Amino acid sequence: MAKKMVAIVGRPNVGKSTLFNTLAGDRIAIVKDTPGVTRDRIYADCEWLDHKFTIIDTGGIDKESDDIIMRSMREQAEIAIETADVIIFVTDVRSGVTAADMQVSDMLRRSRKPVVLCVNKVDNYDKFEPYIYEFYNLGIGDPYPVSASNMIGLGDMLDKVLEELDLGDVEEEEDDTPRVAVIGKPNVGKSSIINKLLGSDRLIVSDIAGTTRDAIDTRVKRNGKEYVFIDTAGLRRKSKIKDDIERYSIIRTVAAVERCDVAVLVIDADQGVTEQDTKIAGIAHERGKGMIIAVNKWDLIEKDTNTMNKMKREIQTKLAFMPYAKMLFISAVTGQRLPKLYDTIDSVIEYSCMRVQTGVLNEILAEAVAAADPPSDKGKRLKLYYMTQVSVKPPTFVIFVNDKELSHFSYVRYLENKLREAFLFEGTPIRIIIRERTKKSDSLI
Repeated sequence: MAKKMVAIVGRPNVGKSTLFNTLAGDRIAIVKDTPGVTRDRIYADCEWLDHKFTIIDTGGIDKESDDIIMRSMREQAEIAIETADVIIFVTDVRSGVTAADMQVSDMLRRSRKPVVLCVNKVDNYDKFEPYIYEFYNLGIGDPYPVSASNMIGLGDMLDKVLEELDLGDVEEEEDDTPRVAVIGKPNVGKSSIINKLLGSDRLIVSDIAGTTRDAIDTRVKRNGKEYVFIDTAGLRRKSKIKDDIERYSIIRTVAAVERCDVAVLVIDADQGVTEQDTKIAGIAHERGKGMIIAVNKWDLIEKDTNTMNKMKREIQTKLAFMPYAKMLFISAVTGQRLPKLYDTIDSVIEYSCMRVQTGVLNEILAEAVAAADPPSDKGKRLKLYYMTQVSVKPPTFVIFVNDKELSHFSYVRYLENKLREAFLFEGTPIRIIIRERTKKSDSLI
């Protein structure tokens, strides 16, 4: 089930990024005492009381400003509000309720989303208590006094967030229909691909980059089998900030990837793999999704006998962190190789759901150890006891060892390669978790 999303919004310079960093447990967002520093929406996974959700940091909402960047930041925050399941509205106790706060509260009421009102910078509750009550005037509900920088009052606020998320509800009936997120930069042909698969212009297609602003679900039936294609807004480079509101749709892409089984990264054959393509691919890789790389507009490329191999080598080099990805060279205009996309999706899903018996896994582990000794340090050698698979989507394995500090990443990668040699696992990442076991007498290897 996809993670719920919580957006952190408010006017500039109230401490949104500080709160985001504190909840994320890392200094991910830039923090500076100047309004408008956070221009990009940033996301991170957060966990509270064993419940996981994704938090979204946004730039400040300044409805009065006509500045291009401020206007784009406002659009960014509006997209976050539309996408989020719950909104944390951050205000500043030292400034009191401002006209900008009132405007933001009006926007949030119109969204009809659950809102948790956070009054930030309450470093001393006794000192600021009389000023907290002023925030009832926003008409949002009870204010939760916190100090993001000093980690004060966050527990009560997060309890309220979980309450609004309704995480305790019974999960919806599982839908086994394969979900495919079509992701990539603007104007690479994402909507055109889905339209060609549909055989009709179901989605809006335009040569203007970023026509698609929402993540749109489209059901497609082929040979009696249904698929759900999720068309997402394109992502742009940071240098393209001016008036490029579609760049702020990254959270919609993240949300689409969260709930998909397979992500299809569409690359423009003429441009090759760009830096932004690698960032988009990383979103799916980090979330353990099956991956297909579709090189579109292949019909426009002048070819010789080595053209396809050259492009494959470029992809493998620039996307070296996901060598498992399946590649297709397609044309949304002519339909070249598009039918093969269905077969590739089916194959990737099959591998991502594959389970391997523990006995077979340990045979492979024993052979791998016999072929290459585990690493050692200061006379102490890594000893591998046994391996077992604990989950799918992606296939996840746990290896019990004597000392996980000895498990060098290169040896873990070696074990992953051995698994792929045995079972392929094409199109899906593999997760290997190393855990220590104290009962060394149970060693199987």
